[in-house]
Amino acid sequence: MRVIVTGGGTGGHIYPALAIADKLKEMDPSSEILYIGCSEGIEKDVVPRSGYPMKLVDARWLDHVTLTEIAKTGAKVSKGVLQSLKIMKKFKPDVVIGTGGYVCFPVLIAGHMKRKLCYLHEQNAFPGLANRTLERYVKNIFLGFPDARKYFKEPEKNIDAGNPVRKNFFSISKRQAREKLGIPQDDFVVFTFGGSLGSVKINEVACELIGLFNGHEGVSMISGTGRWYYQEVVDKLSQDGIRLSENVRVKDYIENMDLHLLACDVVISRAGALSVAETTVCGKAAILIPSPNVTGNHQYYNAKAVADRGGAILIEEKDLDIREVVCDVMKLKNNPNLLREMSEASRKCAPDKALDIICGKITADYEASRK
Repeated sequence: MRVIVTGGGTGGHIYPALAIADKLKEMDPSSEILYIGCSEGIEKDVVPRSGYPMKLVDARWLDHVTLTEIAKTGAKVSKGVLQSLKIMKKFKPDVVIGTGGYVCFPVLIAGHMKRKLCYLHEQNAFPGLANRTLERYVKNIFLGFPDARKYFKEPEKNIDAGNPVRKNFFSISKRQAREKLGIPQDDFVVFTFGGSLGSVKINEVACELIGLFNGHEGVSMISGTGRWYYQEVVDKLSQDGIRLSENVRVKDYIENMDLHLLACDVVISRAGALSVAETTVCGKAAILIPSPNVTGNHQYYNAKAVADRGGAILIEEKDLDIREVVCDVMKLKNNPNLLREMSEASRKCAPDKALDIICGKITADYEASRK
């Protein structure tokens, strides 16, 4: 089976695509995988490390509804479709699957034009306009959250799957993760991060907690600031007279997300679909502060899906009071039963069968198409 996988812009689109590619390759080692990304996306840096060959095309989505923007977007998408058609003519895929991001649009349109088996994975509880538009061009849409079903017009295409998570999240224990990271086994560990791009609000919370826990025996803290904001956070801590002790780590980018999530007790983060999926797979109590700067406020719905089941505390950014977040963290630190209950509830939200469902359906359809 020859497969084109596409998705880009953020880790939330890229890593599910790679997880699907890995699973398809595991199921059939003879499968050939090609990743198509956007020439302006971070996937051009991330994907090559996975070992998959990669091609880049132009992609763009409509930021503002003006004649100029419509013309620019139309030209860029058209160019991306032509580039994708050229790639497909040479690669000859059997299957095309997209996991979100602007690059999916030209690639899946091209796949539809070439009459290939086309699939889409929607990670969020509230789907964006691009994925809702692509609905008519794909055979099936795999849903990260069942709540997304009501926003699509062809319910027969929808398959509840959950969000795919890479297998390394299932390969080691909390104890092993702490050993690898050099974190004391008995420490209460807080992990803050704002996604692959970082978050000012999450970093503000992190700075407050660092001030509280720096040098505190029995507590470890890790903060992923995002590369854009790393120096800003370092400068803020310096201005506050905080000289980091060994129990606090501030990083610009979290390379081994699996180790950090498995090692911690409490996560404080945005509520991107991938972050939520990885947090629940690891069974971690979470304080989720959804970004309001996303299409359809979809992070709120992602967070609500877990909070409603008791696995997370949901705080909207407009209601954010850093002192309350500190109080929530201290409650979890001082109440092991509450921490355990939230952790168990979080794990029950985990999409543990996502890859089996997605890759099983794709493989079955491919086999049927050959008969």
